[in-house]
Amino acid sequence: MRGMCAAAAVALLFTAQPGARAAQPSPTGSYSLQGEQALIHAYDAILQARFDQIGSELRSACGPAPSEACDVLAATAVWWQIQLNPDSRLLDDEFSAAVERAIRTTVAWTERAPEDPEAWFYMGAAHAVRVQWQVLRDAKLAAARDGKRIKQALERALELEPGLDDAHFGIGLYRYYADVAPAVLRLLRFLLLLPGGDREEGLAQMLRARNRGRLLQGEADYQLHLIYLWYEEDTGRALKLLRGLQQEYPANPLFLISIAEVQDRYQHDITGTLETWRKLLARAREGRVNAAAIAEARARLGMSKQLEALHETDRSIEQLETLVASRPAVPYSAYALALLRLGEAHDRLGARAEALPAYRRAAAEAPSDDLYDIAERANSRIRRAPPRNETEAYRLSLQGWRHLEANNLDDASASLELSLTLQPDDPVSRYRYGRLLQLQGDTAGAVAQFELAISHARGETGCPAPILASTYLEGARLHERTGHREQALAWYRMAATLFGAAEDTRTAATRAIARLER
Repeated sequence: MRGMCAAAAVALLFTAQPGARAAQPSPTGSYSLQGEQALIHAYDAILQARFDQIGSELRSACGPAPSEACDVLAATAVWWQIQLNPDSRLLDDEFSAAVERAIRTTVAWTERAPEDPEAWFYMGAAHAVRVQWQVLRDAKLAAARDGKRIKQALERALELEPGLDDAHFGIGLYRYYADVAPAVLRLLRFLLLLPGGDREEGLAQMLRARNRGRLLQGEADYQLHLIYLWYEEDTGRALKLLRGLQQEYPANPLFLISIAEVQDRYQHDITGTLETWRKLLARAREGRVNAAAIAEARARLGMSKQLEALHETDRSIEQLETLVASRPAVPYSAYALALLRLGEAHDRLGARAEALPAYRRAAAEAPSDDLYDIAERANSRIRRAPPRNETEAYRLSLQGWRHLEANNLDDASASLELSLTLQPDDPVSRYRYGRLLQLQGDTAGAVAQFELAISHARGETGCPAPILASTYLEGARLHERTGHREQALAWYRMAATLFGAAEDTRTAATRAIARLER
């Protein structure tokens, strides 16, 4: 799905953002377009998610820009709204009407002015907007057909005006995806008599055109970040592009959402992801992002997930209860999903009486299409309670940790020792108990607990990477204090390099290594 058709669509979308002026090569050989500045403002409004202003922006732009360009941008604006809530179908009819109008008017333009490169440019652009939506809705064959129209239109535009840098970007996208596309899309390409591609040259062509373009950079960067994620396996570069977009268009929550998703899915960075969701929540609460309701719901759901991963279920519940109280209408299924996760969180703490009503409400509030299987998952959890000894051990461990944070060492000791009696192999509880002994001045006992935590982290229960890295860091500090330099270095190196470790942990460990190796 993330292959030739999606990218071919994207390619033209870039070229669709600006307007169209009679061919006027710039001193650098680039093609300048009619109504460019007015359409830049409209395009910026889209990328800032200022969707309530798009109508007035387009009325101002067309005028100097061709009306067909504004038709394409109107459809593009609806598409970007869909991307903020992609599983919802509420905007599909509005999008279909807008994109069909854009296709109809741009095709008519090519028929009355077949030698105008901009007519072909925008015709391809209109189809490109539709292709992305077709890919999202899993319409492979329709997307492939539109991909063919896009490529043909782009090539015709470039025949008439080679200085159309945005179209060069589109051709590069096609060449790239035509090479890397999954087998099913290559079959569609063969059936539609489309030529093959060249991955390396396609990417190089995209980068050259992107660097020369004045109007496509935001859209291009967004699409390039997908290429780096899906095919180039360069997560760092993808994140750099997303962070640049977030700085350039801070009012659009999609970019922070995308950063958090990359940190979660590709880097497994629990603490980094949590911090990004916190940043998005703060911006939504302070009115610094558009589509604030979607942003707040996504942020609270994202925070609750990462807090659960850190074994901080009480704080996860706080986020979920706040979200449930607001009964969010967007994004898709947010209310039902929050109820399901709230039930799971209560169950994890052994609060079955609180979990059951949350599950029942989740099943009742699940949407009719229920893409996330919320009703089935909720009903399954209603039928089967988690083991009592596990939930009690988990509750006591968390309770002990909160006592430790409050410096109530006696209460912390009582809770953690009882937790370990119930679940002696739990690495998180061993780490927490080691931190307690560390504060009590029992260096040998703390090191022993850290060693047990590391040993048990390889078992079935596992250990969250930030906690395991902290285990190595604190253990290394104790080894260093007791003169065990080599053991300290070994553990510092583990803390500094462990995949998924928190950034502050890695930084502290790296500095310690440099100090010991001087």
